Amino acid sequence: MNTKTSIELLNQGVADELQAVHQYMYWHFHLDDQGFGPLSTLLRRIAIEEMGHVERLAERILFLKGDVQMVPAGPVEPIIEPGKILAKAAQMEQASAASYNQAAIKCSQNADAASKQVFESLVNDEERHFDQFDKQLENIKRFGPNYLALQSFEKGPADSKSSAE
Repeated sequence: MNTKTSIELLNQGVADELQAVHQYMYWHFHLDDQGFGPLSTLLRRIAIEEMGHVERLAERILFLKGDVQMVPAGPVEPIIEPGKILAKAAQMEQASAASYNQAAIKCSQNADAASKQVFESLVNDEERHFDQFDKQLENIKRFGPNYLALQSFEKGPADSKSSAE
């Protein structure tokens, strides 16, 4: 096994996941500010899951005696319109799933079954995230502005928590 190849692939995953965390938290803040509680909560929850992905990738890198590169893949895009946010988020998740599938194949060819398994588990999560964003997009297409209007009346977990304090 060539650990250098696996470490490079894992660090690319770290960069992609850090990018997602930053982007999703940015969107979470803006959606919350606009009063879209359920969408804001969805982005926050998935950002936290992406942080868990960074941790899993980092643990594997360190096991392979590599150094974790904590540099996001790119800057945060200043998108604040809910439909555009969901479309971009769905696209990001599809790209991640495709990238992780390729990384799993390369790890397998490199005789690194453990890193392959890490990437395969990430593919499952990214596909689930895509599905969640895609369903929200479909609801916006199906119900139009009425769907988003209902989002502004829903109380998210943050609203319930603050009223209990």
